[in-house]
Amino acid sequence: MVLLQKAEGVATITMNRPEAMNALSFALRDEFCGACDDVAADHSIHALIVTGAGERAFTAGLDLKELGESGLGPANDQSPKSNPIFALESLDIPVIGAINGVAITGGFELALACDIRIASTNARFADTHARVGITPGWGLSQKLSRFIGLSRACELSFTGQFLDAKSAFDWGLVNRVYAPDELMPAALALAKDMTTIDREFLKIYKSMIMTGYGMNFSDALAYEHKISAPYNARVSMDEVEQRRLAIIERGRKLKG
Repeated sequence: MVLLQKAEGVATITMNRPEAMNALSFALRDEFCGACDDVAADHSIHALIVTGAGERAFTAGLDLKELGESGLGPANDQSPKSNPIFALESLDIPVIGAINGVAITGGFELALACDIRIASTNARFADTHARVGITPGWGLSQKLSRFIGLSRACELSFTGQFLDAKSAFDWGLVNRVYAPDELMPAALALAKDMTTIDREFLKIYKSMIMTGYGMNFSDALAYEHKISAPYNARVSMDEVEQRRLAIIERGRKLKG
């Protein structure tokens, strides 16, 4: 139900239930969390891509048929060992969501758990919690308004309406939109670009951004100083110069 691929410092987790819109069944969630554990333990991996099989769905969220038979049960669990959202959020490397189709309710929450989101033209987002009558428990009620603004988040959550890929881009929910066959090559190119950055530095920088994002601005600035002052004091000027020259060379190659 979950495919895990690794190549050249990049891991890809694919939710593989296209016949069920990649719905998050108990079994899929378990395999997804196991794949995240595998990625976390592999120090050769610099970045992770998360996507769904096929072109119809990233994931339609919790398997409602299964939910009707067994109740929420483990869906309420916030452990990274059993909940895919918290499994993603526990990773200290960058996570790219390649949103290939619909991301509905729990699937929307999974998309929001990614650090960076890019989408295909087939992508659509919907928060149907109000329609189903279940309150969000994986972060959507707090994250969405911070990502796209309070008024827009209220519109989506109070109606359950779909947001298409272009509107998601216009609202800042996704960084870029691609044709379906261009989505994964673009995600891989983005992830491979990150592999050219020192892995340990990426982890520190991600932690700074994510930790500070949960603070007020003044506290976040103080936190940045607390981390950066001792870290930068250990960096030699020779290292900085070598990296400066490497940046110039990279710019020439990209320009050429």
